[in-house]
Amino acid sequence: MSLDITGKLVTKLPQQSGQGKNGAWIKQDFIVETQEQFPKKVCISLWGEKAKELDSIAIGETMKIGINIESREFNGKWYTDVKAWKIEKQGANQKSEAPMPNDDNLPPFLEPSNTFEPTDDLPF
Repeated sequence: MSLDITGKLVTKLPQQSGQGKNGAWIKQDFIVETQEQFPKKVCISLWGEKAKELDSIAIGETMKIGINIESREFNGKWYTDVKAWKIEKQGANQKSEAPMPNDDNLPPFLEPSNTFEPTDDLPF
C-alpha cells in the first residue's frame, strides 16, 4: 500500500545501524504530526541512503512524505512498518503551481475593457 502523508517534523530519533546477512544497514526513524482537524503523530522509517535526506529538514518544518505501509506476523503477533520512499520539504521554498495572471497577460476575452453587453440580435 502506497500513500502520501503531509505533516510537520516533530522529532528525529537516533539513527540505527548494523550488519545483516545482506550487509550493512542504516535506519532513521522520525515522527511527524499530521495536519488534520485532529492531528496524529506517526513514526516513519527511512532506510539506507534515504536516511540522509532527513538531514536537510529541520524540526518544525512541513514535508510531504511518500510512504508504504506493510504488516508482518512474528510468533503470533502482527507488526506494522511505515517506510518512507520519498520526502519533500513543503512551504515557502516550494514553487507555486501556476502564477496568478495579471492584466498584462490576460487572454483577450478576460481583458477588463470587455464588457460583454447583451444584444438583441440573437438568431432565436
